[in-house]
Amino acid sequence: MIRLDNVSKQNGHQIIFIEASAALHKGEKVGLVGPNGSGKTTLFRLITGEEAPDEGQVAVDRGVTIGYFSQDVGEMSGRSAVAEVMEGVGPVSVVGAELRELEAAMADPERADEMEEIIERYGEVQHRFQELDGYGLEGKAREVLAGLSFTQEMMDGDVGALSGGWKMRVALARILLMRPDAMLLDEPSNHLDLESLIWLEQFLKGYDGMLLMTSHDREFMNRIVNEIVEIDGGTLTTYGGNYEFYEQQRALNEKQQQAQFERQQAMLAKEIKFIERFKARASHAAQVQSRVKKLDKIERVEPPKRRQTVQFDFLPAPRSGEDVVSLKKVQKGYGKRSIYDGLDFSIRRKERWAVMGINGAGKSTLLKLIAGATAPDTGTVAVGGSVKMGYFAQHAMDLLDGERTVFEELEYSFPQAGQGTLRALAGCFGFSGDDVEKRCRVLSGGEKARMVMAKMLFDPPNFLVLDEPTNHLDMATKEMLITALSQYEGTMLFVSHDRHFLAALSNRVLEVTPEGIHQYGGGYTEYVERTGYEAPGLRS
Repeated sequence: MIRLDNVSKQNGHQIIFIEASAALHKGEKVGLVGPNGSGKTTLFRLITGEEAPDEGQVAVDRGVTIGYFSQDVGEMSGRSAVAEVMEGVGPVSVVGAELRELEAAMADPERADEMEEIIERYGEVQHRFQELDGYGLEGKAREVLAGLSFTQEMMDGDVGALSGGWKMRVALARILLMRPDAMLLDEPSNHLDLESLIWLEQFLKGYDGMLLMTSHDREFMNRIVNEIVEIDGGTLTTYGGNYEFYEQQRALNEKQQQAQFERQQAMLAKEIKFIERFKARASHAAQVQSRVKKLDKIERVEPPKRRQTVQFDFLPAPRSGEDVVSLKKVQKGYGKRSIYDGLDFSIRRKERWAVMGINGAGKSTLLKLIAGATAPDTGTVAVGGSVKMGYFAQHAMDLLDGERTVFEELEYSFPQAGQGTLRALAGCFGFSGDDVEKRCRVLSGGEKARMVMAKMLFDPPNFLVLDEPTNHLDMATKEMLITALSQYEGTMLFVSHDRHFLAALSNRVLEVTPEGIHQYGGGYTEYVERTGYEAPGLRS
């Protein structure tokens, strides 16, 4: 279906691929993995023909349709979300656009003298639209958008009014509706809430074409892919199985290669010692020559490539009092819409609350109330004694000084810390080498989020309030964060769509529903076992 044969590719001075080969077949669901900057997006662009290899070839079977979802969704405005999604499906979208123009023309009194021709043309176009299952397609478009958590109002409103994250969902819906022979999805799990993520999971499981995708969500990847293609050091290696199997297999391969390397090094050392010892003796000349020739012919075993994983020992948080926060008879609404009406909720020291709820249920509002970012209409929010709070939300990224570099921002925040310590902190959160010299104003949304998280955890508060802390984090950074927070001695309240993060860090679950709140002892895993669903919006 799609083959890469001995592909080599260089961008500037950076070598991306060296004689890399892989084959992708119909029905395979492939996870593409590799460190940041290893060439995952370049591989997608080679397959779509947006870039050409320097050497080798990329072959796509004749007639194979490809749908590519990337993080760069381009401009969208002037159409409804439904029309935008249908736009990418080919001829039917063109016919549909003409049908809508003709409908507008029929309602225009100024074009009354053309009405006969308009009606005749409308009949032809409508017939063609029916032939292409246009009416059925609109229903399918709405179904896909609903799966990605769009309301009817959002589907019919101007797509230009949507935020960047919702436009991403429109672009993703367009590819899903297309149902091409091969689907290339670059981080489709970004910007999705848990319900949408689980819906997408089910959709992709039922897709019978070839899927190649990247994702920083290991649970999502595990449940969908049956093969992994790893990019590392310019080569492509294929592993059968899901992401978990790949991790185990890679570790086993590394261990075996290390053992092989060490055995060969010991043998080489022994041979070299013999040669050095007897090279000056005429009586051993033949043996020495024989061993020198043997060494020249031996194919050297390389040590395994070590993935650079940076761990950081975060300082312990100061102890708070037993009562961390208490909400009593809290009412909160926006306009005519009531979010909370008489809410009572309290958090005790060392509790780790995961907040669950459908879109718009009030998860972020609850965090804002507790963090003091918004005030209740009535009722009280009382923070306990000795509580030092750290609040992470997307708006926190606006507080960085745009003119400072990453390193200067850390130095300004922690003037007593040594350079080595701050560089290690930056490295933990994905800023290595020249990245620390980037000015904060040029950082991407993900980089800003990592920066804010680094500052918060270097001098940790004893109460962390986190709203989607794992957005934009790659798997390695996410693992580091989970490891750090699992050893954290303070109290936590958080919203996340990452099931691995939820399961690893929660010991309580607060479910926010229109009928009120429900509290569950035990973490996210126990919550799923007790309720029978992974997210409140998925109740049967």
